Amino acid sequence: MAPVEHTGTSTALLTDHYELTMLGSALADGTADRDCVFEVFARRLPSGRRYGVVGGIARVLDAIMDFRFTDADLAQLHATAVVDDGTLNWLSGYRFSGDIDGYVEGELYFPGSPILTVRGTFAEAVVLETVVLSILNHDSAIASAAARMSSAAHGRPIIEMGSRRTHEQAAVAAARAAYLAGFATTSNLEAGRRYGIPTRGTAAHSFMLLHDTEEAAFRAQIDKVGADTTLLVDTYDITDGIETAVRVAGPELGAIRIDSGDVGVLARKAREQLDSLGAKDTRIVVSGDLDEHAIAALRAEPVDAYGVGTSVVTGSGAPTAGMVYKLVEVEGRPVAKRSEHKASRGGRKSALRRHKPTGTALEEVVYASAAPPALGDDDRELHIPMVRDGDQVGGLPTLDDARQRLRRGLVSLPWEGLKLSGGDPAIPTTFT
Repeated sequence: MAPVEHTGTSTALLTDHYELTMLGSALADGTADRDCVFEVFARRLPSGRRYGVVGGIARVLDAIMDFRFTDADLAQLHATAVVDDGTLNWLSGYRFSGDIDGYVEGELYFPGSPILTVRGTFAEAVVLETVVLSILNHDSAIASAAARMSSAAHGRPIIEMGSRRTHEQAAVAAARAAYLAGFATTSNLEAGRRYGIPTRGTAAHSFMLLHDTEEAAFRAQIDKVGADTTLLVDTYDITDGIETAVRVAGPELGAIRIDSGDVGVLARKAREQLDSLGAKDTRIVVSGDLDEHAIAALRAEPVDAYGVGTSVVTGSGAPTAGMVYKLVEVEGRPVAKRSEHKASRGGRKSALRRHKPTGTALEEVVYASAAPPALGDDDRELHIPMVRDGDQVGGLPTLDDARQRLRRGLVSLPWEGLKLSGGDPAIPTTFT
């Protein structure tokens, strides 16, 4: 296993103050070097969800590789008295040297799934809690929502266009998570540069309003990018807009976009009008506050593609996956939180998924890593090694691999598990 080197910007201060308070106390009382296992899991799925999608693993691993305290980081901690001199000295040489196993990106997860297992000393593992959770909770929430939208679209492409509805860096991560979950393209150019995601974009209403007439705006766009473009036809009157678009571009016009109103009704009328004008191959793209339920409702309409913004970058009502990072083992001894409403299960765990011979998933089996069950012909182990002795394992699945994995995973779910309505998780989780 060849190590993967990272030389990005330090992620060490992407953490909570209390992580370093615990670190300082543990260094002082001699418990900092105890061998520990932390586990990332979700106690439950967001309301109305029947499965979750793991997103952000690659970003987590990169963040851990870059979790080093620079001179500037240390100066900040010293100036603000966040830690004492002894803790500051320890942090100056920090590098995670433990092991990490977990679910790969694009894998489905369910309540209690041990999504990530971090093994190391208490000191070096506890400080990773915040950065790990901030990435996994965001990216998995976006990927889970986007997967529901992709399923509802039933093979029609979706464009991610939510950059203007979230934080500028969250927009890049959201575009990646949406692409992982089956979206075809993104409007975000940084996501395209950073992750190789195809980008798309044409014009907004402001471009229409800039010109003296709608026809002038359409001509300017077509003169620049050609007739195989998408013209926004609802700035004024949609019927007039479609007539003008076809007159300017000809019947080879690539697509029209409808961004407001009852898009189902408007798409029907638009299809009839386009066909009557000879533009039978011109596609219809709809956008405007779409979510998975709206997309599902449009399945019978003559819509060729969807543009989704706000709902995907906000997790469609579930902006966090609700994952936690809990200590489950100390020096080989299982430990667990026992509070009534936030209990956890102690001990290092792994998981497998059982399937029927036909490939349909039956259950998620979570077991003590030290006592794995017999693996049946149709069972699949879910944990893979990701970090060993502090070095990222080479050959981990790519973003395109994750897209394919999720596609296979969704096909494996029982039909009722793909419903958009609330209900039990698609498959049960069994703890042994």
